[in-house]
Amino acid sequence: MQHEPEILSSTQHDVICSTSIERIVTGRNAALQQIEGVINQIVEISRLTQSISGKTALDWAMKQDFRCGCWLMEKAETAMKSITCNLDRSIWRDLMKKSGMLSLMDAQARDQWDRNLEGDNIPEISEANILSTFEQLHQSKGEVFERGVINVFRHLSWDYKSNSPCSFGRKIIINNMVKHDKWGYGLAWGWRRDQLVDLDRMLHLLDGKPVPDSRTDIAYRLSGHIQQEPHSQTFDDTYVSIRYFQKGSAHVTFKRLDLMEQMNDIIAKHYPGMLAKPR
Repeated sequence: MQHEPEILSSTQHDVICSTSIERIVTGRNAALQQIEGVINQIVEISRLTQSISGKTALDWAMKQDFRCGCWLMEKAETAMKSITCNLDRSIWRDLMKKSGMLSLMDAQARDQWDRNLEGDNIPEISEANILSTFEQLHQSKGEVFERGVINVFRHLSWDYKSNSPCSFGRKIIINNMVKHDKWGYGLAWGWRRDQLVDLDRMLHLLDGKPVPDSRTDIAYRLSGHIQQEPHSQTFDDTYVSIRYFQKGSAHVTFKRLDLMEQMNDIIAKHYPGMLAKPR
């Protein structure tokens, strides 16, 4: 690449310096210890009420329709495992968000990360696990970023002459970006929307600019434009201009050719010999 995004230049320590790992681990362990104590107290209270009245604390809770949290009383061990998984899952997600790594990931990579956090086999939150995980993420962040560029390129349709199978051209065409019916235009939400957001993310990173979050990304801005300008078929944004058509396709024109060429450098790196020699 001719220009490396600023976020790719930071060290692994810089990536997580905004969070205190020791504080997080200590707080997590203290919280789980108190929760375990509360569950044990509920279990003990249940035994006492059963010996006195023949009904457990769970019976009294269900009588009062206190459904939320009643499963805590059924099996303390199962409840503790579930609570630990949920807490660790939320901590991993928060750490990932603060690390800045999510901004490097395309939709496919972020979906894989989310799926890895599902289930009951989440890595325990510990200082060793956090440092090891983010060291691996730091070492692979360049690869993750470049894979995002490649994925955007690979999902272009080669049915259009504007879409070169060898490189990004000044204009690319994306199918099924919008929908059109008797009420007018609308943004087609789905993986095409993710493709547009991924493209805009790469352009921001290559330009060394902060990546907009989902509340202000290019899909959100395009959707707002369509609603506010129902008869318009052209949307002008920071790095691209988009013209959309009734059949659903969108013509995306790059406004910064230097950034487009940097993405082509990445393609050439992964597919040597595909691009023509520089003019």
